[in-house]
Amino acid sequence: MTVLRPSPRPPGPPPAPPPPTTALRVLLVADVLVRALEMGGTPVWALLSGRGEEPDLRAGAAALGIRPFEDSRGSGTGLGEAQVLSVVGEATEDAAGSAAEPDPAQLPRGVRVLVAPADPAATVIPGDTVVPGDTDPTVVRLVLLSRRRTSPVRLDADALDEARDTLVRWRRAVADWARQPSRAIPEDVRGQLRAAWENDLDVPGVLRVLHRVETSELPEGARFETFAYADRLLGLELTRDLGSAA
Repeated sequence: MTVLRPSPRPPGPPPAPPPPTTALRVLLVADVLVRALEMGGTPVWALLSGRGEEPDLRAGAAALGIRPFEDSRGSGTGLGEAQVLSVVGEATEDAAGSAAEPDPAQLPRGVRVLVAPADPAATVIPGDTVVPGDTDPTVVRLVLLSRRRTSPVRLDADALDEARDTLVRWRRAVADWARQPSRAIPEDVRGQLRAAWENDLDVPGVLRVLHRVETSELPEGARFETFAYADRLLGLELTRDLGSAA
């Protein structure tokens, strides 16, 4: 068994908690990691630690389609020989602009999966609200997934517009492909998808495979199955419009 411990608050004594968008990106990376492990047949026990009890953070996670994590309080025993993965945000800066050094005693045990900050554009998301009222939450999810977890990501108007256009196009295509006879996913395509997410959770690599499949000469039924399979990892509701294609 793998024990996954997402911690929206990075270890150490930062003077202030990370922005909500960054905390949610930590939870999103953990959510995708759980999906990847489960798709590979690995049982996962996901325990939320750190700054995870706040209602606004839990509400934002639910809006982005992040599955709930168990509360880690009182769950630190009985792990046995389980592998422990801790998903944590990178160290924040203090008021002087210096990175806050974590206390070694506070560092989580096991493998640490670091997540770079997510910076919301104030003109798009006033007050650091993660999901504007008129925005499909999966658009925000796609923007946060569009960069490697080790690279900062910015939620600006251009990124949101591009993600929105991509989701609209993909959902329409998937709904249209579903009208054709189903075909198996080609093994080389399945291998490319798995190789991407098994390469340090390279979700942008998964998205690049889908972009290639979208315009490929594969049968439409095979393209449908490919997108549906990849969405088990991505959680972008790509099959949401089934039955609505003209």
